[in-house]
Amino acid sequence: MRDYYEILEIDRGSDAEAIKKAYRKKALQFHPDRNSGSAEAEEKFKEATEAYEVLKDPDKRAAYDRYGHAGVKSGAGAAGGRGGFSGFGFEDALNIFMRDFGGFSNMEDLFGGRGRSGAARAQRGQDTRIRLHVTLEEVAHGARKKIRLPILEPCDSCSGTGSGNGAEPVSCEACGGAGEVRRVQRSVFGQFVSASPCPTCNGEGRQITDPCKACSGQGRERKDTEFTVDVPPGVETDNYITLRGHGAVGPRNGPRGDILVVLEVEEDPRFIREGEDLIHTAEVSFSQAALGMDFEVPTVWGPEQIEIPSGVQSGEVMTLRGKGLPRLGGGGRGDLHVRVQLWTPTRLTPEQEALFEKLREIEGTPPETTGGRSRHGFWSRMKEAFTA
Repeated sequence: MRDYYEILEIDRGSDAEAIKKAYRKKALQFHPDRNSGSAEAEEKFKEATEAYEVLKDPDKRAAYDRYGHAGVKSGAGAAGGRGGFSGFGFEDALNIFMRDFGGFSNMEDLFGGRGRSGAARAQRGQDTRIRLHVTLEEVAHGARKKIRLPILEPCDSCSGTGSGNGAEPVSCEACGGAGEVRRVQRSVFGQFVSASPCPTCNGEGRQITDPCKACSGQGRERKDTEFTVDVPPGVETDNYITLRGHGAVGPRNGPRGDILVVLEVEEDPRFIREGEDLIHTAEVSFSQAALGMDFEVPTVWGPEQIEIPSGVQSGEVMTLRGKGLPRLGGGGRGDLHVRVQLWTPTRLTPEQEALFEKLREIEGTPPETTGGRSRHGFWSRMKEAFTA
């Protein structure tokens, strides 16, 4: 695992502001929304966020400086809080990014919009996060899915203004319409001025004199709303799709938040997935393995016929090129690997038992294991198949 200071490209003596500035730069550079959902960019985004989350916390940073990565993992010497990063995932990284940079107009500033520093701001609506289940066939072909969610929409009674009598909001008396309050503190080092959102108007700079009774002056109410999500081919569990500006509306017609659709690919009992490749087990009887046969196997593109050669051994693998899953963003498909598994009956009829007794007399002795490896080793054969 790379050094956290190296990931953020900062010195070990960097202060909290330098750490936050370095992370912001890295997060913007590798944010998946700016990199067409690139898996490599997503991993770098997650890596930078993990480094930031440790180094911005004095206790975790001290543990990291003393013990390295072991100091922030679960167990002895680990700092408090999350209790380590062994399960740190993309959703955690996204939550941290939205927590520190998603308030008020910050997201518009980050992605190219223009904020209004020092001026009253409309509050942005909350982001909504959901999990969407997709099948392996939908991963192969892509899908258009409809979802229905309870979302905060503009209030019908006041058209989202929050005013019960239609009157315009008035300037907040506590902050003079600035949306923030400033506090002056004096110390031996001089005078310091701090600014924070006005608690009276929640940073909006305006107040409603006669709140709407239907929405208590919030200007919004929860409604069931239907959305369409286009799922591209090749996705994996925990990939996500952002529906920008489709989330909850902010108070009193404030800008909308986003809907983050986190994908979860359902397991398919017919296959094991390894990236774009799929593995299918074909069970055959002894006579079918000995004599060979044409055999139908399922794929995500429809059934396919394969030829099982005579004398095939249990554990042998046959590959159907291009019958796996598409690569996310294009660039071809993976393969389907068909593993042959010998099926042994657990109960025999008298006729079958007699035939097997006769076969045992004439079939001969199995070959010796050679080279320190059994001819029937599945995992060794799979390793050969994937590294060939």
